Amino acid sequence: MSLGPEASVTDEMTPPAADAADRPGEKAIAGRSLKQIAWRRLKKDKVAIAGACIVIFLIVVAILAPLLIKLVGHPIDEYHQEKLDLATGTGLPLGHLGGISWDYLLGVEPQTGRDIFSRIIYGAQTTLTVAFLSAFVSTFLGTLFGLAAGFLGGWVDSVISRIMDFLLAFPQLLFAIALLSVLPDEFFGLGDRWSRVLVLIGVIGFFGWPYIGRIVRGQTLSLREREFVEASRSLGARSGRILFRELLPNLAAPILVYTTLIIPTNILTEAALSFLGVGIPAPNPSWGGMLSDATQFYQADPMYMIIPGSVIFITVLAFNLFGDGLRDALDPKAR
Repeated sequence: MSLGPEASVTDEMTPPAADAADRPGEKAIAGRSLKQIAWRRLKKDKVAIAGACIVIFLIVVAILAPLLIKLVGHPIDEYHQEKLDLATGTGLPLGHLGGISWDYLLGVEPQTGRDIFSRIIYGAQTTLTVAFLSAFVSTFLGTLFGLAAGFLGGWVDSVISRIMDFLLAFPQLLFAIALLSVLPDEFFGLGDRWSRVLVLIGVIGFFGWPYIGRIVRGQTLSLREREFVEASRSLGARSGRILFRELLPNLAAPILVYTTLIIPTNILTEAALSFLGVGIPAPNPSWGGMLSDATQFYQADPMYMIIPGSVIFITVLAFNLFGDGLRDALDPKAR
C-alpha cells in the first residue's frame, strides 16, 4: 500500500535526533573532540600517568622547597660536624647509609655534614627552573623560525636552514664551558645562583631551538599545501591569519610533545655543566655539583653518589615516559 502525501511530508520533517530520542532504550551518539580522544588515550597509559605524577610531585616539591626544609630539613649551608667521624680524621658520616636517620632523611655530606635532603630539594628547584625555561626558549625560537622557513620558503628558508645546520654542528658543550668560564658570577643585581641560572637558560635554550625548528619547518611545508590553507587563501586571508589561525593550531601537538621530550635533555645538560664545574657555582646546591663532589668519596660513602644520581635518573625517566605517552595519545593514526 502506498503512503499518502501527508504521511510523506510528516516523515521528511521529523528530525532524526528527535526521532531517536523518542524511541525507548536508544541514545543519541555524542561526538568527541580531538582533545577528548587524546585524554582518553592518555588515561589508559598507566606508565605515562605514573611519569606525569612524578613530574607533578617534583614541581610541587621545588616550589615548596623553603617550607619543606623548615618542616623536615635543615638549612642548606648549615654544617653539622657532630654527625661526622672526626676522631679518625676521615670526616665520613656516622651511622649506616651515609648517616640516614629521622633527622637527616637522606644523610649528610662527608667533610661538611650538610643535610643532603635539603640540598637535593634546592637542587630540584634550580634544575627544573633551568630545564623548563630553556625548553620554553627553544620552543619559542624553534616555532618562530620553523614557521617562517616552512611558510615563506625561498631565500628565507635557505638562510634559516643553513643557520640550523650550523648550530646543530656546533660543539654546544665546549662553547658553554668556554662562555660560562669567562662570565662574571653576578650581574643584573642577581646573586651568583640566579645569575648563573639565567646564563644556563640562555645558552641551553639558544642551542636547543634548531631541533624543534626542523620539526616545525617540515610540518609547515606539508601543511601549507593542504586544502584548508588553499581555502583560506581563496577567501582573502592574509599570511598572519594563515600562520596563527590555520597552521599553528595544527602544529600544537608535535610542538607540545617535543617540548616534553627536550626537558629531560636540558636536565642532563645542566647536570653535566655543573658536574664539570661551570654550572651552578658552589656552595649553591645542584644535582650535578653533588655528583662531582661525590667522586672523592664514592668508595667510602657510596650513598653520597647514589642519591643525587638516582634523583637525576628518576626525573629524566619520568619526563621521557610522560613524553612518550603524550606522543602516542596525540598521534591521529594511533588506535
